[in-house]
Amino acid sequence: MEIQQSVNSINIAEDLDEKLLQTIGKECAEGYDNDLASRGQWEQDLEEWTKLAIQVREEKQYPWPKASNVKYPLLSTAAMQFTARAYPVIVPSDGKIVKCRVIGSDPQGIKAARASRVSEHMSYQVMEEMQNWEEDTDRLLMVLSIAGTVFRKTYRDTLNDVNESSLVLPRDLVVNYWTRSLDKAARVTQRIKMTKNDIQERINSKIFLDVDLPDPSSFELDKDDKQSRTLHNTQDDALTTPYLILEQHTWFDLDEDGYREPYVVTFNYQTRQVLRIVARFDAQGIKLNEDGKIARIVPKQYFTKYGFIPNPDGGFCDIGFGRLLGPLNNSSLS
Repeated sequence: MEIQQSVNSINIAEDLDEKLLQTIGKECAEGYDNDLASRGQWEQDLEEWTKLAIQVREEKQYPWPKASNVKYPLLSTAAMQFTARAYPVIVPSDGKIVKCRVIGSDPQGIKAARASRVSEHMSYQVMEEMQNWEEDTDRLLMVLSIAGTVFRKTYRDTLNDVNESSLVLPRDLVVNYWTRSLDKAARVTQRIKMTKNDIQERINSKIFLDVDLPDPSSFELDKDDKQSRTLHNTQDDALTTPYLILEQHTWFDLDEDGYREPYVVTFNYQTRQVLRIVARFDAQGIKLNEDGKIARIVPKQYFTKYGFIPNPDGGFCDIGFGRLLGPLNNSSLS
């Protein structure tokens, strides 16, 4: 496929043969598994921090069965205090969320006037058109302080034809633990749970390929899901049980020129079936050399990382109150 054609394609997968799609799905799944394994210890720690934060009651067997296990909500209190202080700064009472600044000379105030209009319009988009933005911000601050890392995804929702900025929890964005940054990551994979009806909507809208997916209730949910279990094959399960859909921001050489281009590959993790491939770049991102050939392609970045305290071990996941106060909270009894 020509590189220019892929920029405007709604689903590049429609133009690829089945064998190539199977290869792409397999490579994407293997990459996801490798990235997931690299942060296995961090995910275990995150689960412990979450239990502490929401005060999950667990029966103790030491030093005797059913020993006292009431913990002081130290972690929860710290997270709530941080959120209470940070939220008014990010969401001021006057509703002016976005504040553009002027760079360079502006003697006539033209740039300042434009910045004011852009700020007002974008603040309106955030507060009025993005219905979950304010609620997501509150959750973002709480999760950030506990886990140390959280994300936002900003994109154009083609299904509903709106701009979207949604919260992505740290567990649902899988990046290799030793990645330096999102921009330098070889792969960034978002975990998305979709019901059969969600997928059918995207098939009807020509966003996904019309593939024959096995009934979701025939799968065992991914082992990393805390609610992992083998489901019975009933009609109700088929309607409510989600598929694990992975949206992987990665690189593939689809035009066979020896250079991998940035794409977004959406596939069903259990079957490795590719549902959609779209370009992760635009025409302005294609940089040519003196011979008129592609020198490099600058990918679009859909995710924004929020970090609490930089991790001194150099890992991608930053430090939050879970790491700092977790051991102390674990030992506090009342």
